[in-house]
Amino acid sequence: MVDSPFDVRLQVGDVTRAEPFPETNKEAMMKLWIDIGDETVQSAAQLGHQYDPQSLVGTQLLCATNLDPITIAGFTSEVLTVGVPDDNGEVILLRPDSTVTAGATLF
Repeated sequence: MVDSPFDVRLQVGDVTRAEPFPETNKEAMMKLWIDIGDETVQSAAQLGHQYDPQSLVGTQLLCATNLDPITIAGFTSEVLTVGVPDDNGEVILLRPDSTVTAGATLF
């Protein structure tokens, strides 16, 4: 087993706020605020090809937590939203089929 300087977790989060992120040089970027149970974190994600920001508010998604934050166009992204590509290479978010407690960890 390889030692890691961090402990990446996959957790379910509730999207509490989402808005377009036109300040980036990438098409379809969004800013997300995600409640992961014990805190609300921010994420920048290229989701606009598949999702409207307001359609994500109130939904749950899977995110990788406990990563080093990165700053994109002045916005600190603290978690990575988890998805898989569709046939066109656009992100399809991974989400639980049923509502679960925010912060639930994948096992």
